[in-house]
Amino acid sequence: MKKRIIAAALVIVLSITALLACSSKDDQGETAATTGQTDDTKDIGETEETLPESTKVILNEVAHSIFYAPMYVAIEEGYFEEEGIDLELVTGFGADKTMTAVISGSADIGFMGSEASIYTYNEGANDYVVNFAQLTQRAGNFLVAREEMPDFTWDAIKGTNVLGGRKGGMPEMVFEYILKQQGIDPAKDVNIDQSIDFGSTAAAFAENQGDFTVEFEPGATNLEKEGKGYVVASLGTDSGYVPYTAFSAKQSYINDNPEVIQGFTNALQKGMDYVQAHTPEEIAAIIAPQFKETDQDTITTIVTRYYDQDTWKEDLIFEEESFELLQDILEDAGELAKRAPYEKLVTTEFAEKAAK
Repeated sequence: MKKRIIAAALVIVLSITALLACSSKDDQGETAATTGQTDDTKDIGETEETLPESTKVILNEVAHSIFYAPMYVAIEEGYFEEEGIDLELVTGFGADKTMTAVISGSADIGFMGSEASIYTYNEGANDYVVNFAQLTQRAGNFLVAREEMPDFTWDAIKGTNVLGGRKGGMPEMVFEYILKQQGIDPAKDVNIDQSIDFGSTAAAFAENQGDFTVEFEPGATNLEKEGKGYVVASLGTDSGYVPYTAFSAKQSYINDNPEVIQGFTNALQKGMDYVQAHTPEEIAAIIAPQFKETDQDTITTIVTRYYDQDTWKEDLIFEEESFELLQDILEDAGELAKRAPYEKLVTTEFAEKAAK
């Protein structure tokens, strides 16, 4: 009799437990239906961050140079990944090649002298290339002599042979612009050799070609380390503020991918901010993986040179005054048949947002 009573009690307890369980599930169901969220979903949302979807972007750079340090800081510090960009960096070895890559679609974004966008626009391109971020505000090359010249003046270059740059390229045009500002006629007072390929002038100078050479880094510093040349002037200092390099993309790409362009510009701005807030030694340490063939001391020396001459802007905004100065230089060099409209070839929308 006692066993029957216990069994009956167990049945009653189990029935009550089942009813309570069903009631609890019903309550949870009502809550989920009302809020649109289950307890499991709520826990995930509270404990996990949703990273932006990664977008592949191919960037073609005109050259791989310490001159572009803020961009490499952005790469090494993971700023592009933070903006959801899977960046592939390709070196074009010349603005003409970089522009061809962008126009053909083999690159999404180009990094080069913005004179290339003016040439392309004036040639009548329908889907022309638009500049959306300016990185450097001074020229990045240096005049190298065969001996130390602590009291160098530009008059010393008269009657000499100089290894120059490609006709129509920014290095050569800025060099000639400085000469004219100094009252020197590039065509009559100096013999400028423009026959040597980009990147090969330092080697040619080391083999005793020319009295002076116009060099990017690390060419200038390497010549000094080898005792075969001495930096006597900075074209970046003597030319003043010039919009030397900028990021650009076809108008159609910008229209179709504004969020990518904004994320890309945001990452660059973070790189600019880092450079403004850190020492040359710290900057050099961050970008060292990009220049494995160059020792740390050389990287630091080069970064310091660029740092001291105020090479990098605080923001990426390509201002109209800078664009018109660029066209002045192009006209002065005889490379511009007609001026291009700033409002067509430059947008500041993305850089302005990134700077906020």
